[in-house]
Amino acid sequence: MLNYKRYRKNPVIDYPEREWPNREIEKAPIWCSVDLRDGNQALIDPMVVNEKIEMFQFLVKLGFKEIEVGFPAASQIEFDFLRQLIDRRLIPDDVRVQVLTQCREELIDRTFEAIEGCKQAIVHIYNSTSTLQRDVVFHMDREGIKEIAIKGTQMVKERAKNFPGKIILEYSPESFTGTELDFALDICTAVQEVWEPTKENPIIINLPSTVEMNTPNVYADQIEWMNKHFKNRESIILSVHPHNDRGTGVASAELSLLAGADRVEGTLFGNGERTGNVDIMNIAYNMFSQGINPELNIEHINEIIEIYERCCKIPIHPRHPYAGKLVFTAFSGSHQDAINKGVSAMKERQSEIWQVPYLPIDPSDIGREYEPIVRINSQSGKGGVAFVMDTYFGFKLPKGMHREFADVIQKISEKQGEVSPEQIMQKFREEYLEQKEPIHFRKLRVDDLSGETHTEFDTRVTVIYTDHGTEKFFEAVGNGPIDAVQRGMQTELGVRIKVLDYEEHALQSGSNSQAAAYIHLLDADDGRVTYGVGVSSNITRASVRAIFSAVNRLGLGK
Repeated sequence: MLNYKRYRKNPVIDYPEREWPNREIEKAPIWCSVDLRDGNQALIDPMVVNEKIEMFQFLVKLGFKEIEVGFPAASQIEFDFLRQLIDRRLIPDDVRVQVLTQCREELIDRTFEAIEGCKQAIVHIYNSTSTLQRDVVFHMDREGIKEIAIKGTQMVKERAKNFPGKIILEYSPESFTGTELDFALDICTAVQEVWEPTKENPIIINLPSTVEMNTPNVYADQIEWMNKHFKNRESIILSVHPHNDRGTGVASAELSLLAGADRVEGTLFGNGERTGNVDIMNIAYNMFSQGINPELNIEHINEIIEIYERCCKIPIHPRHPYAGKLVFTAFSGSHQDAINKGVSAMKERQSEIWQVPYLPIDPSDIGREYEPIVRINSQSGKGGVAFVMDTYFGFKLPKGMHREFADVIQKISEKQGEVSPEQIMQKFREEYLEQKEPIHFRKLRVDDLSGETHTEFDTRVTVIYTDHGTEKFFEAVGNGPIDAVQRGMQTELGVRIKVLDYEEHALQSGSNSQAAAYIHLLDADDGRVTYGVGVSSNITRASVRAIFSAVNRLGLGK
């Protein structure tokens, strides 16, 4: 039985005077990207300096004016990265880099060494304040924890006096959501009093949902309570840093904006420790869908996805809002019909306002397209099966092959109804990729004869294979490997075959890329034709496997 009794409800605050439920989001917050710190530290394979520089420059291109670049006192690679940004003058004058440090003197000294020469920087100090961490991690009372924050602020203030650029202080009571509100206010006020901010030179007070512990409305209550109880509120930029432990990070951020937050820290697609940080793209596109300028240059989502996936080595989930590959698709025929009618109605009415059923925004506005996904059943055509093979598995079947394979799937769908993509792929393996009997290709050697004068052919192949389990080989010549293998198999098997068509393509990119080859083969003795398919990291081997696949499918190896 699920042992739910091990857990207890996290406390909520008694706050009946809340006002945030009656408010609406009307403008974008100050955005701060933490992709290069929170997002990067959570990667299995963290970014190297060149990737960090590419990501930083892309964040600037997207319009971020505040970018947390790392923890330079704790990591040499982050120190070196920041130095490159400064020494190579890669930081625009209107962009503030943000650096994180604990409230320890040697770390603060190292941090100021890292930002030397920077025109303006946000120095972000923090210490954990929650009841749980005070108890089990620090073994300190409230006053001891507050003293850490005060001393950290004093150290930053002393070093800021002699710093030639502008220093903005950011303070985070880490694990704010697990901290008593009166103590959170007390420690933030203590930091504020030491720093002495003004309206012209404000302090950033960042209230993180370090661990998401309750429903988003509770976080909103906490933010509004703090917002209303701060002294000299005009001297504070109220920031939030939501995480996603309960899967409601976006809602927490949006409600916190209703509750008075001025600033949001997050990552492009929600990468970060555990379940991640809040997804800035999600919030920004939500605003866009409501006619609010998100103040970010996010009209080309495919470019954002490409750079994010390459630098972070994490794929975007196909159901990710706005960015997912499948989110602007309709599986249902009735949905497709409603969408088509909605688009037609807009055109007829010449409406400039987007109103289409099932599509909250026009995908083309962010560089996406509406492509209905085909689900295969007994009513599906040959194009549908080919679409699934391409969309789900990357196999771009030759047009002439569509009917051949669709007929195979049609027989299944007539028996069981809808056929899943996985079943389609499994049948593809059985019909083509695993057609290795009775003759099974093993090894290939290719020799270039183009410099020799005694032969009309430019290629010689040596093929090792098994015939009903017995190892054999043949040598043959031809104009290229495919022609040579075809000639060799004719002689070896005593059959007349002809390659009618040949196509190939890459299945994936990168060092471990695979190639797919398709051979359309004719049995010249009886006129039968079929396709064979081969996959390999070497395109020539893939082609030879495709020939063997087709020969076996025609039953010529018996």
